[in-house]
Amino acid sequence: MQVLYQMDITRQDPPTALQHFWLMTEFKEVEDEVRKFTEELVLGVTEHLEPIDAKIAEYATNWELSRMAVVDRNVLRLGSCELLFRTDIPPKVSINEAVELAKKFSGVQAGKFVNGILDKIKGNRSA
Repeated sequence: MQVLYQMDITRQDPPTALQHFWLMTEFKEVEDEVRKFTEELVLGVTEHLEPIDAKIAEYATNWELSRMAVVDRNVLRLGSCELLFRTDIPPKVSINEAVELAKKFSGVQAGKFVNGILDKIKGNRSA
């Protein structure tokens, strides 16, 4: 989520944002498996950004994606990517993790907001 946030704010491309993230954070010495998973998620979101944003916009009634808090928007993108394009992650896990990220980085109300939208996406994945 932090890399997606960074990309959204700075308009950096994924490789540059990932490189800066790994160099500038406390995650400098992260396990290769974690690094690989993180990079897969970031690239998955950027690769599927249009359908992800369209799905979020479809269910975020009365909200424009561009007017959402940057943290909330990117938590939703991450969770939506997992729900729509990652069959190896159970939907419940994707939603729970996204809600926790929203609560930690944005606030309790953001957790409810994220939960509501991702739950709708989960329920209509084939639509």
